[in-house]
Amino acid sequence: MNHILTCTDGSLYAPSIYEHTAWAASRQGAAVHVLHMLDPHRERAELSDFSGNLGLNTGDELLTELVNFEETKNRLARERGKAILEDARRRLEAAGVQRVTTEQLHGELVETVTAKEEDADLVVMGKRGETADLAKLHLGSNLERVIRASIRPVLVASRKFVPIERFLIAYDGGPSVEDAVQFVMASPFLKGLPCHLLRAGRIDSKAEWYLQEAAAKLRDAEFDVTATATAGDPAEVISEAVKKDGISLLVMGAYGHSRIRQLMVGSTTTEMMRTCHVPILMFR
Repeated sequence: MNHILTCTDGSLYAPSIYEHTAWAASRQGAAVHVLHMLDPHRERAELSDFSGNLGLNTGDELLTELVNFEETKNRLARERGKAILEDARRRLEAAGVQRVTTEQLHGELVETVTAKEEDADLVVMGKRGETADLAKLHLGSNLERVIRASIRPVLVASRKFVPIERFLIAYDGGPSVEDAVQFVMASPFLKGLPCHLLRAGRIDSKAEWYLQEAAAKLRDAEFDVTATATAGDPAEVISEAVKKDGISLLVMGAYGHSRIRQLMVGSTTTEMMRTCHVPILMFR
């Protein structure tokens, strides 16, 4: 890995995003490109609403003042974005990242990330953005859409960065988690860290066989692996293992052939992202 794409909006999650990015970059010797998006739809809508909503008798002077006010707001939004990017650069360089570039663009985040990630090996995002309701544990509005669309692994930063010392792979045998296993074996990203391989849900002899086969591959790649199969609701089993075993990073597929495959509101994947207090490395 030599290029990480990091998305920021300057929200409460921003410092943690930068710390997770710096950690990932240090494991890879990677460069970091920080992206901040401005929403052109909101700007155009606010400007265009005035001409239609104000009455015919409204003075031209008032309309001009309102348009100027919106233009000032948009200019301030651009300046705020530049300040966010400068803060990101400063924090990343202070954390030891030697190659940092920044970019501010107008457009939709999801479409921009899918275009930019072609040159990246990892995407880093916060679990929640600046408009999320933290009290209700709402995810950032774009997070699930980015994960659904991304062709790269997406590292979802938790609210607070904690040094990553042990990781868990939620293994369901599906194609996406097989990609995760291959990534773990081939990349220096998690080399040297203890691995807990967990199969949750309905357990039979076939599930056990695939679990042990994956564990053998990881051991051949010189990982210290503990493999466990536990029957029960996947979200509950995984959450309990994360807490009980001191897991500091969860690795899972966004799709597979168990309940973990669905990336819809109410699914196991979304539930894990909403409630899990450790970062999650997601594979579509």
